[in-house]
Amino acid sequence: MAPPNDPTTDPSVQDLVAARPWLEYDAIAGLVLDDVPLAGIADTVGTPTWVYSAATMRARYKALTGAMNDAGLDVHVHYAVKANDSLAALALFGGEGAGADVVSGGELLKATRAGIHPSRIVYSGVGKSQNELRLALSEDVGQINIESAEELEMLSALAAANDRTVRIALRVNPDVDAGTNDKITTGRATDKFGIAYDDAVALYAKAAAMPRIEPVGLAMHIGSQILGLAPYRQAFNRMADLVHTLRHKGLSVTTVDCGGGLGIPYRNEPAPSPAGLAAAMKGAFHNLDVRLAMEPGRWLVGPAGVLLASVVLVKQTAFEPFVVLDAAMNDLVRPAMYDAWHGIVPVSAIDAVGPARRCSVVGPVCESGDTFARSRLLPPLVPNARVAILDAGAYGAVMSSTYNARPMAAEVWVDGGRWSVIRDRQPIDALWERERLPT
Repeated sequence: MAPPNDPTTDPSVQDLVAARPWLEYDAIAGLVLDDVPLAGIADTVGTPTWVYSAATMRARYKALTGAMNDAGLDVHVHYAVKANDSLAALALFGGEGAGADVVSGGELLKATRAGIHPSRIVYSGVGKSQNELRLALSEDVGQINIESAEELEMLSALAAANDRTVRIALRVNPDVDAGTNDKITTGRATDKFGIAYDDAVALYAKAAAMPRIEPVGLAMHIGSQILGLAPYRQAFNRMADLVHTLRHKGLSVTTVDCGGGLGIPYRNEPAPSPAGLAAAMKGAFHNLDVRLAMEPGRWLVGPAGVLLASVVLVKQTAFEPFVVLDAAMNDLVRPAMYDAWHGIVPVSAIDAVGPARRCSVVGPVCESGDTFARSRLLPPLVPNARVAILDAGAYGAVMSSTYNARPMAAEVWVDGGRWSVIRDRQPIDALWERERLPT
């Protein structure tokens, strides 16, 4: 069997598009997203540009919540803002009934700006500052997930000083390896996140005795882009055991936050379904009478976004051509940071049916790591041809930077057969408008 990163296992352009029903090729218009030709957006807005499908986000939210309902589970969904923090996406999920999972004061304020009520916000994160905790207290967020004994002490003192009672859950590290990329796994004993499993009972009891602290339950998160259900089952069972132990000691546990991390098939590989995740949750918690919560991010927004880019030039070498795009690692850093694989397809229907050949797809940034694909089988691409980098709706624009003095790309929203710009391309002079020469 070919190894996972063997280019011979790569799906074709046609297979990639066929597996994503929100995308299709029109013989004249080229690649179309929800009935909107991407070439038309590129003609008007330029490239690189992020484009998001609102209909896909809604459909995936309904599929996720529907799977939970079909399993007989009443699960409260808190959208993980870190996946894509555009106001448009936050407002969409808030309108569908979701709350928000935030990890900073900025995300908290942005979620409320988008219309999500603080009571539906869960505040996670391993290093909340005192100012951020004060903000959470003043906004009266629904729940703060505590990640350490030190944070619990800090929060108790702040709550008492501000005459507030705060609802908390202990984020427990279940010491489960999710089998995902080392940089995005979060549930092993050696990871920085959460409270050690063996310390959780004592700290929960301590929290219950502290002034202005109301412990309501437990939280967990074992990683991102998880492509198997076994780690979830193991972690959920460990959390269920912990609920039994806490209740045996006379402590109240009403909530279990099951985290997020459900993976998506970037390469059309097998990936777990929401129904499978629901079955794992039901298997562990069906008889515990707890309020369940979850924090999906990538699964909801990843497939809904593409990054449009144009070919600057094709550099011929003795090995294979380098297709140089106007998009770069400052726009989409995942391939450079995680060796992440993203499908790349031509926008032109004519380009899409050309004979495939091997090439490397790179950006113009002055780093060898600025590479989107190595030895990828793609139809021939020429200068000014356009491509769409797929499944870029999560951890794309939100992780962008202005490295090499490259402005932030525009963002476009597609909904109901129409499109609109939701973030203008950053003007060049905005790169230094907040700077001052020293006096």
